[in-house]
Amino acid sequence: MVSCPSPTRFRDSLQRLTKPLLLQGLALASGLVGLGIIPLVGTGQALALNAYCQVTQADALAKENLRKAALTGDTAATEQYQALVRQHTEALSQCRSRTWPQRQAVWLRLYPCDLQPGILDALFDRVVNLGYNEVYVEVFYGGQVLLPQADNPTVWPSVVQTPGYERRDLFAEALEKGRQRSLKVDAWVFALNFGYSYGLRADREQVLALNGRGQTTYTYAKSGASSNPDEVFVDPYNTQAQDDYSRMLGAVLRRQPDGVLFDYVRYPRGVGPNSVVDSVDDLWIYGQASRDALLRRAANQQGQELIRRYISRGHLLDRDIQDVRDLYPNEAEPLWQSRTPSPSLQPGQAPPTPASLRPRLQAELWQLSVAHAVQGVVDFVKLAGEQAQRTGIQPGAVFFPEGNQTVGTGGYDSRLQYWERFPTWMTWHPMAYAVCGHTGCILDGVRRVQTMIPGGTSPTITPALAGIWGQATYNRPALETQMEALRRATPEITSVSHFAYSWQDPEFDRVRKFCSL
Repeated sequence: MVSCPSPTRFRDSLQRLTKPLLLQGLALASGLVGLGIIPLVGTGQALALNAYCQVTQADALAKENLRKAALTGDTAATEQYQALVRQHTEALSQCRSRTWPQRQAVWLRLYPCDLQPGILDALFDRVVNLGYNEVYVEVFYGGQVLLPQADNPTVWPSVVQTPGYERRDLFAEALEKGRQRSLKVDAWVFALNFGYSYGLRADREQVLALNGRGQTTYTYAKSGASSNPDEVFVDPYNTQAQDDYSRMLGAVLRRQPDGVLFDYVRYPRGVGPNSVVDSVDDLWIYGQASRDALLRRAANQQGQELIRRYISRGHLLDRDIQDVRDLYPNEAEPLWQSRTPSPSLQPGQAPPTPASLRPRLQAELWQLSVAHAVQGVVDFVKLAGEQAQRTGIQPGAVFFPEGNQTVGTGGYDSRLQYWERFPTWMTWHPMAYAVCGHTGCILDGVRRVQTMIPGGTSPTITPALAGIWGQATYNRPALETQMEALRRATPEITSVSHFAYSWQDPEFDRVRKFCSL
């Protein structure tokens, strides 16, 4: 871990990193073959942007040098720096208006040290330099929230906890700096993943999602069954979870971001055999709130009792069917939501035997249980999205294109992320992160989303690509290769995002992350 115990040492570290970082992040701005240069005239001298609306190394360095000089109190440098920021802002706006995609966003995490003088300016300058006109700022993640300690009404700790900074509002300051550069700044928030710190709270244990093996998502993650031990998911039917989330979201929305993106709209992603849900015990529907809501889906008493027995044991016995007949003789058969009643028996006709009914009833109860788990996720994100809509802020949902797949015979992807049921008045952000060494699997994910859009609707689709400009990495093509393939395949898509800013500027991100205020 790198420690920067003083603001002076932190600034010195940034100065040492400035040139190599800019060269790394902007190498393709003047060096890649085949990029057309788009001349744009701003308020001063001509400014050249490349085919991806990125500035040259020389212009980026000139702006950075003026920023550093302005920090010393140099009035002339301050005026020149502000003029250059305005010029770059105008040039980017012109370029994006005529260049695909018209909206190009980057996913960004802020750190406490971004409150140091000038650091947010440097950060957003670099965002503009790379051709982005929108930023998704991570505001609620990892069991913490980007709200000042003095104004944090939530159950989660603040990201910034340094004494003396209790009233500094990093998210609000980032919104201001972004808008000075005409950037759209959206709040990126986790949804059902409330974080490890939430899982540690004794007063919230009953809020966590619970499976049929008695595991909460906290104990499940600690056992190594999930892909990330820090992810703790809540029962979406739990009203305490809904209230805690609404309070957090309300505080974020009061800062008036341009949009809000809901991530982790799903259940945990298991590893190995846990990656597939193929029995009712695998489902996160055993919390009291979810269990009660499932029982309410029964349409009669026979149905409710059969649901109770099925989820308690994990399967039905022949005697269960006879038992519910004996308990409620006035009801012809067990019923629940979505179940179609059987044709009425003819006079003198004997009812089907329990043994003949059991396989079909058990299969129907399995489908009901899966649908119930899925509906909890959909209802939770819809509730959050409606809260954003009421404040005039556009909501969006982030998801994996493959998160809603069936696996084998009767199994499901453990995430149960049935995004095609998400509200289409939200923007859709499919994470096209597939890895195959070329763009084919990436495009397949985007096409899959397009083909599964509910009929009669047209949500705005903003694919999220993972990669680095000018460099293939992690068996993924360079971003410009992905972008060109996406443009050719889906020219109707006009907004794209890139995960993540830290990938483009890793050293700058590392210093900001590990320093101390």
